[in-house]
Amino acid sequence: MSHGDVSQVILDEAVADARLAVLEFDGARAWLDEARRHPMEPLAAEVWVTEPAFEHVLLVKHRVRGWVPPGGKVESGETPRVAAVRELLEETGLKAELLAEPAAVVVRSYRADWSPTLGLSYAAIVGREVPLGGEQNQPAAWFRLDTTWDSVFPEDRDRIRAHARRLAAGRAVGSR
Repeated sequence: MSHGDVSQVILDEAVADARLAVLEFDGARAWLDEARRHPMEPLAAEVWVTEPAFEHVLLVKHRVRGWVPPGGKVESGETPRVAAVRELLEETGLKAELLAEPAAVVVRSYRADWSPTLGLSYAAIVGREVPLGGEQNQPAAWFRLDTTWDSVFPEDRDRIRAHARRLAAGRAVGSR
């Protein structure tokens, strides 16, 4: 998807969600502002799914990247939020409502031969009793947040843990 393929409405929504994201990594907001003036590489969207106790995260086994949050490329004509919901359903079989506030915005290369890509991470809370489905040869599984998992993005573990702690703290404050 080139800059010309990303409609202004979709790009504006990506920028708005990037500004709302709780966490920012890699100077993503500044990168996005600069990237808007040049050819735009594909946008990416993923979902950090935790369960109500905030002790587990749902990951999918990618054939190259290892265990990663469900997600992928934002398709033409699709907003990042819509892409996140679609990817979650395709890769895990889950239909979940995303939290209003995006969890994070990041810039990374998903393959060695790709240019850096803006990725928006959304969040959802789903009970672990909900059956998982998804794509063949890309299983989905729950991982305890206090364990490690093999991934080409090891920094995601601490990022997801920090976000889960933030959600848990917010829930504890809200229940008082």
